[in-house]
Amino acid sequence: MPLMRIPYTAPLPPPTIIPPSARTTSGAVSALTDFLDHEFGQRRAALTRSAGHSQPQYQSQSPSRQNDDDGVKKTLLLTGAGISVASGLADYRGVNGTYTLNKTYRPIYYHEFVKSHEARKRYWARSFLGWTNLERARPNRAHEAVGRLGELGRVGRVVTQNVDSFHPIAHPSLPTIELHGYLRSLVCLSCRTEYPRSTFQQQLAQLNPAWSDFLQEMLRTGALDTENPDERRRKGYRTNPDGDVDIPDAPYSTFRYPACPTCLASPPLAPDGTKLDAEIDDDGAWRRGSGILKPAVIMFGESISAAVKTAAEEAVDEAGRVLVIGSSLATYSAWRLVKRAKERGLPIGILNMGGVRGEEGFFEGVAPENTGVAAVRCSEVAEKVLPVVVGAIEELEGLKRGSGSGGGGVAASGTL
Repeated sequence: MPLMRIPYTAPLPPPTIIPPSARTTSGAVSALTDFLDHEFGQRRAALTRSAGHSQPQYQSQSPSRQNDDDGVKKTLLLTGAGISVASGLADYRGVNGTYTLNKTYRPIYYHEFVKSHEARKRYWARSFLGWTNLERARPNRAHEAVGRLGELGRVGRVVTQNVDSFHPIAHPSLPTIELHGYLRSLVCLSCRTEYPRSTFQQQLAQLNPAWSDFLQEMLRTGALDTENPDERRRKGYRTNPDGDVDIPDAPYSTFRYPACPTCLASPPLAPDGTKLDAEIDDDGAWRRGSGILKPAVIMFGESISAAVKTAAEEAVDEAGRVLVIGSSLATYSAWRLVKRAKERGLPIGILNMGGVRGEEGFFEGVAPENTGVAAVRCSEVAEKVLPVVVGAIEELEGLKRGSGSGGGGVAASGTL
């Protein structure tokens, strides 16, 4: 069954913090450490129970999952736009889990892009203006912390909804599944050939000299440098997710874009054997026919490929637990992965500012005595918290090495 990228735009309720101690930053760090280093967390929980508590941390957990969840199976991370905000990229939702950053913003849908030449002009014009900032943005400390968690053996794989390529850049040795594709490349809708987005940017500048001059002026004056949305609006533009820059009343209909060079050189064939020619103007801009280039992302309303869908599902099935970072799970393609993990009895954690779609169902059966081993839900900034969590786990590693068997490290680490 095809899996489409469809957004959920309704307001989300505020989160219920789990455990309650995670309401503070230090408590969130401790809970996340327990979740990611669950061997230590289980020993600390045993000390807690010996002090007068008797219930297990996760009352509905099956015995088979408890046996699997002994450190052999690693944590799967599912990340969203929130992890890249510190890199200067726009998020879809505000901190309260609502679409308030730009209430009038409506991303283009796949069927609009495919069917409408004017819609593609508008899309590529706005993308042309936004690409420079996206290209020079870099992974932040949260991405680096994810890579370190992989090196420490706590995280085995990442599934990301983001299209900024920050995960594969920050930790190339830690496998990343890009659920919604990537902006670094284009793909031809006719022949499926991919091309670098950086080269395409140069072609757009050549075909649109007036737009190129306008972009250079914006860069010269620093108009694109500010990350404050109010200041951006005062300067006459809005920045949206996925490298989209909106200039109100801009002449988008004048924008031009090139055709696929492969289709121009060797037109693809229709099912009946006829050639599907791509027609261009004197300057090389697409006019009609085949050879339409699209960003190599899964647009809203577009189906995720069967290979990516299967890979993401297998990543869940092979994991010992799932931690969501910086995502409200507003798209069904991401939400269903956490639902799959829940149905398989995996412990679930969420680190996200604001509400998350259907999160109340993910934490059913979590006992009050849980310290973070069975579940964690905190509303903290990933870029600030994750490096501290890494430091705590590195400290635990040092204690384990120093104690040999690791038994002497429990009491000392319990001060986290």
